[in-house]
Amino acid sequence: MSDTRPAMNIGTRRLFPLPALALLALLSGCAVGPDYRRPAVDTPAAYKEAEGWKSAQPRDEAARGKWWQVYGDPELNALVEQVQVSNQNVIAAAAQVRQAQALLGVARAGYFPTLSGDLSASRGSAAGASAVGNTDRLSLSAAWEADVWGRIGRTVEANRAQVQASAADLRAALLSAQATLVQSYLQLRVNDAERRLLDQTIAAYRRSLAITRNRYAAGVAGRSDVAQAETQLRSTQAQAIDLGVARAQLEHAIATLDGRPPADFRLPPSDAIPSLPTIPAGLPSALLERRPDIAAAERRVAAANAQIGVAQAAFFPAFSFSASGGYQNSSLSQLTALPNRFWSLGPALAASLFDAGARSAQKAQAIAAYDQSVAGYRQTVLSAFQEVEDNLAALRILADEAEAQRAARASAAEALQLTDNQYQAGTVSYLNVVTAQAAALGADRASLAIAGSRLAASVSLQKALGGDWRGGEGK
Repeated sequence: MSDTRPAMNIGTRRLFPLPALALLALLSGCAVGPDYRRPAVDTPAAYKEAEGWKSAQPRDEAARGKWWQVYGDPELNALVEQVQVSNQNVIAAAAQVRQAQALLGVARAGYFPTLSGDLSASRGSAAGASAVGNTDRLSLSAAWEADVWGRIGRTVEANRAQVQASAADLRAALLSAQATLVQSYLQLRVNDAERRLLDQTIAAYRRSLAITRNRYAAGVAGRSDVAQAETQLRSTQAQAIDLGVARAQLEHAIATLDGRPPADFRLPPSDAIPSLPTIPAGLPSALLERRPDIAAAERRVAAANAQIGVAQAAFFPAFSFSASGGYQNSSLSQLTALPNRFWSLGPALAASLFDAGARSAQKAQAIAAYDQSVAGYRQTVLSAFQEVEDNLAALRILADEAEAQRAARASAAEALQLTDNQYQAGTVSYLNVVTAQAAALGADRASLAIAGSRLAASVSLQKALGGDWRGGEGK
């Protein structure tokens, strides 16, 4: 309504009964739609492959969160610390958290009224009138929707769960980048150890070639012996050179994970491989609390559940209140004069009477999205348990393989020594020596490969356990 009369106390005019206002205030505490309950998942009582493994026992004196420190390598520690600061995937995930927080702020704004102002000037004529005049207008309006059916509350609930899911995604991205860097670093150190082995073998083959040449010059060895010794040396040199490709790629991967250009990053060779740590497997139920990907999936279930309430609230009418006031006149100089004032105040009730089943379809879509998120959550839990079992099995089996390989390595070294002595005595050909040398080198390289596999499995196990198996936050 509009009014050009002098101002009056609008508080004496009951445009909307006070009992109705009180009823709306009470109804605003209601929310349609199902209340959230975490979906049930089957949790095993123990890990199938955990026999002989110790359950995690968090201790106050143990370092918390920095799980990579178990490898005792200061250079590795410094590299992993940089991931949280410079890794671009982690930075992107952090930005996603901020986006989710901003959307939560948008949803929360629905609890409060919106205010808007208007200042306009126009020139024209009214319908049926020949005169042309100016109209100047200054107004302020407010609108507020009562959250009677909980639509706004469910929207806030959904967005809050999405913020928590995004925060878990950030932790998952950080854990993934850290684990990838640790595995790349450990593999690079195994590569260094293999290069040292080949360099030592090349030096031994050079000495063997020199001896064989001397024997050939003395007439006690044939030219074929020299050719075989040279072939053995050159092929081993080629193998040593080939290791440079893998090392360069690992170094580049570490630089990229740390947010650095590969051209500006150098990692000097090391004289030792980090030792294999002892990792408690933990309790199965603790996996649901530690794994950030499980936490993210569960929070998305909560968000999808809240969206059902949003869809269901659309079936009910929306209650809103609006108020506006200002000044309007044909002369800008007299615009704010009291007789030019206008105002309006009143409630509104809006409801869709026919939508050809659109709201029913939207609710069905929300329920289906919830069912999908529940299945995704349960699959994430199953995959998590599988990863733990896989890596426990890998560590157990690789430990047995390493023991067998140690025996094979010792036998190959003994066979090489015996064959070399026999060749020196002239009882076997040099081909026997070459065969024994190849077997000994193969046994040594296989031992290093197994050591690398065990280190990689130990990193994968820690990642599968959520990173921090010692009771920290995995950061």
